[in-house]
Amino acid sequence: MERQILHVDVNNAFLSWSAIDMLENGSEIDIRTIPAIIGGDESKRSGIVLAKSPIAKSFGIVTGEPIYFAKKKCPGLQVFRGDFEIYHNYSNKLYNLLLEYTDVIERFSIDECFLDMTGFLRGRDLKEVACEINKRVKEELHFTVNVGVAHNKLLAKMASDFEKPDKVHTLFENELETKMWTLQTSELFMLGRKTVPKLLNMQIRTIGDIAKTDKMVLAKKFGKHGQMMWEYANGIDNSPVNNKVELPKSIGNSVTLPSDLKSIAEIHPVVVALAEKVGYRLRKYKLVAKVVNVQLRTKDFVDYSHQKHLPFATSSTKEILKLANEILDIMYKNESIRLVGLRVDDLESEDEVQLSMFSSGNSKQSNLDKTLDEITNRFGVTSITRASRLNIKLNNKKEKNEV
Repeated sequence: MERQILHVDVNNAFLSWSAIDMLENGSEIDIRTIPAIIGGDESKRSGIVLAKSPIAKSFGIVTGEPIYFAKKKCPGLQVFRGDFEIYHNYSNKLYNLLLEYTDVIERFSIDECFLDMTGFLRGRDLKEVACEINKRVKEELHFTVNVGVAHNKLLAKMASDFEKPDKVHTLFENELETKMWTLQTSELFMLGRKTVPKLLNMQIRTIGDIAKTDKMVLAKKFGKHGQMMWEYANGIDNSPVNNKVELPKSIGNSVTLPSDLKSIAEIHPVVVALAEKVGYRLRKYKLVAKVVNVQLRTKDFVDYSHQKHLPFATSSTKEILKLANEILDIMYKNESIRLVGLRVDDLESEDEVQLSMFSSGNSKQSNLDKTLDEITNRFGVTSITRASRLNIKLNNKKEKNEV
């Protein structure tokens, strides 16, 4: 049976979601209609552009550039802080809407999903369903999406990247020559920037040129990536829509501080906040950790870290914090610190680990962690954490195999 795949991609997600949240909370301004960006806090040295409105884009503002330069390009630019709790909330709303169409959904990122509609169409046309999803998201959730329609994930992803915003595009095998082969090589999914000039040296300028090149020539030049490049250019992709949650192999958080910390007494409360976040996420995934790693970055951008093994595998915030503080006491060299990180490694499922008498016997601590987790689930990660008192924003370091 021919597969029926959709790729749903939120248009300008962070700015759109911030705009909707502001409007729902009484704002009279839709920041999507003014020169506006979502950015980090300039005073806390994380001031880069994360998302931009169409008007801001017209001034030449690009994602990733410092806010200082963005304001030079557009003196009337308004800057708004991002809030990933809000973004996760809207991402979940989209996911729940998509579940009405199929339960085979791969959350490719916070603002992208693949849907396998094979066996779920019930006699309907795939593009018809895509148009319905596009319309419902706009009317019910108040933001827009592009939807790519195809017979595999690659082509659905490529289709959703065509003209934006608020569009539905098809890319079937018989449309490759007219819709995809005319694009520059840089437009091909998974083709890195460094590969483009190498292809130009081979007189390969378009995706069609890649498709027509001998596969063995590309494989000899680029290895397995060359073979994949040729297959993608020819619309070949057999990867399934993966709706299974893959558990992380490590969990970490870090924070860039509002100002440099100059003593271990100032750093300890930050480690407390990080340990609370890491412990919560461990228990969320029903995992336990065996290793704790602490990272420090000095004011001169010198990084160093140290790790130690826990006496037993655990998800207890108290035990993680205890070892983290021991590590900090060992590694701190009386320097000015601008970033603190905490990571746990060597993770295992709590169901597969025989906890020692020391951890399993501490039911009081376990019950406390459970109660705090329930409060966090209901009211958010800053409802009880010391991070709120410290006036810091925790950054989730990318987890290995993160869901």
